Amino acid sequence: MLSFTDAQLNAWLTAFIWPLVRILGLIMAAPVFGHRSVPTRVKIGLGLFIALIVGPALPPMPDVELGSWKGLHILVQQLLIGLAIGFTVRVIFAAVEMAGEIVGLQMGLGFASFYDPQSAGQTLVLARFFNLLAVLVFLATNAHLQLLGVLTESFQALPIATQPLAAAGFRNVAAFGSIVFALGLQIALPVIAILLMTNLALGILTRSAPQLNIFAIGFPITLGVGLIVLDFSMPYFAPQFEHMILRALKGGAAVLQTLKP
Repeated sequence: MLSFTDAQLNAWLTAFIWPLVRILGLIMAAPVFGHRSVPTRVKIGLGLFIALIVGPALPPMPDVELGSWKGLHILVQQLLIGLAIGFTVRVIFAAVEMAGEIVGLQMGLGFASFYDPQSAGQTLVLARFFNLLAVLVFLATNAHLQLLGVLTESFQALPIATQPLAAAGFRNVAAFGSIVFALGLQIALPVIAILLMTNLALGILTRSAPQLNIFAIGFPITLGVGLIVLDFSMPYFAPQFEHMILRALKGGAAVLQTLKP
């Protein structure tokens, strides 16, 4: 007859549950993995599968009861670490969507929107198109596997311990989130520049020929020029997205270093 002591049972549970919480935190916040179209059972199953794989290779767990206050403190810490890693990558996709919204508004496609289940609101068509393109680049470059690699390496860089996390790490996460506007503007800048020159040309044309109905011809011209510029700029978007994704993965690794107590 097999028998287990309370200490053995607690050691087995902590060696599985604490890493699982960090993994589930990343899956919740990371792009692709945390999308609402992915069923919850699939997310939990993926987290359990990863926890079973990485669990035996993890450093020794602290000798703390799982249901104690210290155990709950460690549980919250692991959730925050997973969310911080996933957030740094999700920021890049927010910047891509913002670039699509800026380009769509400049082209006059502000009315072309539909319901996005991920954001639970109306999203411009171009923003959704940019987001889908970024997801394809994310999967094509195996960035999802690299993200899981950063997650597994996080248990070595930031082992599970009772020490509180450093506040500098959370400031680093917030600072990384502040680059959304800058990155989105950089992506949309070529289209914005061409459309600005187009609008200036239309303004000069209106001044020189006041009888011209600018409202009748301005919209199709702006829309046509925007689509042409997008067509020429599309080959340069994928390398830019890839560079941003690699930057996000490096940012996630840097966040782990600054979270160390």
